[in-house]
Amino acid sequence: MSSDSAQGLQEALAALRAGRAEEAEQRLQRLVESGPVAAATWLALAFARVNLERPEDALAAVDQALALEPRNIRALLFKADHLDRMDQPRIALGFYQAALRVAAGMQQVPPDVAQGVNRAREVCDRWAAHYENYLLEEMEAAGFTRRDNPRFAESLDIACGKVPVQLQQPTRYYFPGLPQRAFYERSEFSWAAGLEAQTDAIREELLGLMSGPEQFEPYLESDASRPRLNASRNFDSMDWSACYLWREGSLVEEVASRCPRTMAALAEVPLCLIPGQMPSVLFSKLAPGARIEPHHGAVNSRLICHLPLLVPQNCGELRVGNDSRSWREGELLIFDDSMEHEAWNQSREARVVLLFDIWRPELSDSERHWVSTMLRAVKTYQAS
Repeated sequence: MSSDSAQGLQEALAALRAGRAEEAEQRLQRLVESGPVAAATWLALAFARVNLERPEDALAAVDQALALEPRNIRALLFKADHLDRMDQPRIALGFYQAALRVAAGMQQVPPDVAQGVNRAREVCDRWAAHYENYLLEEMEAAGFTRRDNPRFAESLDIACGKVPVQLQQPTRYYFPGLPQRAFYERSEFSWAAGLEAQTDAIREELLGLMSGPEQFEPYLESDASRPRLNASRNFDSMDWSACYLWREGSLVEEVASRCPRTMAALAEVPLCLIPGQMPSVLFSKLAPGARIEPHHGAVNSRLICHLPLLVPQNCGELRVGNDSRSWREGELLIFDDSMEHEAWNQSREARVVLLFDIWRPELSDSERHWVSTMLRAVKTYQAS
């Protein structure tokens, strides 16, 4: 913008602020007719024409501003407000949403824009609630129930913006093409019923361990030889603790020898057997009032299993992705821990599960072999 154009714009803005809309419009009109001008000039002209009660001309001016700068948040908010006043709320909604997307990418929203952004958010929230109510009424009228259609129910929540899309995000290794499923059903695994039938025996061995010297240790332990980017408060805390039967692929003889029936029951389970890495089989204890913060597991080539052994009343839940489930003693929970998950115990007693990992059922024997070979090679490299 030339110095003359800049001065002309400032004079026009001064006239606009002083309430002399007609003078401002004339000055701005001369500027746009004299040659190319910045988006700010067209936006000022739009404001002047609004004050002169010329809504269609104002719309034409702001469209010129947006043609020059499609992400100009002031122009987006102006057009959204203007369309709303012109009784075109559905079209206005799109521009409010666009303004919010632009604002989300800003390190700091300019003070003169903050009120408009708040207004845009209120409008979008109101329309989102209206849209959700409409969809639910239509679906329920057609016979839809959440209980009978859980996957579609989640898709509806995503469509309404109530929950995010949840995908596998393993921190260490990703195997492509696997189903994006938070939980698997017990009935899908032939070995599940046999393991569940041993719940009482496994619980008895757990109680034997808990009655003697402390066998549990913090599940997350800090290591000065490694950077710790995870700020979880569970590090070095007994709020979330573990007593291992297998640890990173190695049998913990002292504990395993005291749990023969547990080990016998696990012999029928397709544990991930990768020397030096998997399986990990442990009694996982969550203390009263404790919470495991949202996190992702290391690999998506396995599933995590919980066999609940001690579950206090009103204990809490395990959330995986957008699905939350409660623990019930003797009923397996099987889930993909490479999806975001968290857990909490809001009771006054400890919750304990037998936790172990199994191969993803979708992996072929050949794929399991090559995943195992690759992970062993990674371990060897890291140790060298």
